[in-house]
Amino acid sequence: MRRFFSLRRLWTLLRKEIIQMRRDRITFGMMLGVPLLQLLLFGFAINTDPKALPAALVAPTQDRFTRAMVSALELTGYYRFIAPDATAEEAEALISGGEAAFVVTVPSDFGRRVERGDHPQILIEADATDPSVASGAISTLGTVAARALLRETGGEAEAEMREESQLSVVVHRRYNPEGITQYNIVPGLLGVILQLTMVMMTAMALTREIERGTMETLLSMPASPLEIMLGKVLPYFLVGAVQVVVVLVTARLLFHVPMVGALPLVLAGVFVFVMALVILGYLISTLAQTQLQAMQLTFFFFLPSLLLSGFMFPYRGMPDWAQGLGEIFPLTHFLRLIRAVMLKGADAAAVAEQFLALGAFVLLLGALALKRFRRTLD
Repeated sequence: MRRFFSLRRLWTLLRKEIIQMRRDRITFGMMLGVPLLQLLLFGFAINTDPKALPAALVAPTQDRFTRAMVSALELTGYYRFIAPDATAEEAEALISGGEAAFVVTVPSDFGRRVERGDHPQILIEADATDPSVASGAISTLGTVAARALLRETGGEAEAEMREESQLSVVVHRRYNPEGITQYNIVPGLLGVILQLTMVMMTAMALTREIERGTMETLLSMPASPLEIMLGKVLPYFLVGAVQVVVVLVTARLLFHVPMVGALPLVLAGVFVFVMALVILGYLISTLAQTQLQAMQLTFFFFLPSLLLSGFMFPYRGMPDWAQGLGEIFPLTHFLRLIRAVMLKGADAAAVAEQFLALGAFVLLLGALALKRFRRTLD
């Protein structure tokens, strides 16, 4: 008669599960890799108060008052002047292209007005497409600049008394003057939704054939690896097209997100981005043996891409190594592209670098997928 509970039977079942777990190396790697990845990214890479933000300075005179103010801004840690002697045209190109977060404009008669006590003004233009990036730097701007300027003209006690009347800082939040978070989040959601669905569905396409035992029938057909890959990934473009229409229409009608740039440019960027995603999903399907493994590998790619692309947390707030790591994800470049076109009205020349990056992903991932397909299915 079988006993209700046996330690020997339990130990046998435990050994069986441990052996099976060791054989499933992808699942075992996910168990260790995902928690470690989360700890590293959230502990070292994520920063909600970005510092050393790139800025351009437009100052024709470059007198001692201007230099004192610029030095004080740099000492706050928020500003890093990458173009200390830019012209107005160069500064406009830097902020519209996303290379500079701020443009500090000092008028040519700034020094004379300071010496006369004639209420001098400076203009700060901030890239407010992501409101959280500029908020900390702007909050310290007026006080720091005024105190630095007044220390240059007199004693610190005098500076404290005249702080309110000496310097006027005009802040212009460009591209999103009201600081509406939806203008930044909703366009980025298009990339996140496409990445999650396109990569996962395509990754499961080939593993489904393996699990159901129909891969032999597929391989017996007179079709090349390229034809098989295209036959698997192209149908998902229709799914992506439906998602794009839904997100863009909802963004315009429900959230009132502006479409400053050209819609065809947005659609062209979406097309290249979706192509990179479906090929990536196909590459994952050549690595996985089951649909569960395909989902696990998709999640392992999705997590760092979501955190390091600039969607959830400010990209400029991350350390240099994390920003370099974020460059290897297609989502990073797509977010820059769609936000620049929709919110800034960027033209094709302004986002050409992002198109080239996405095109490079398509070629590289396509070559790897074809090579992996031949190696694993021979």
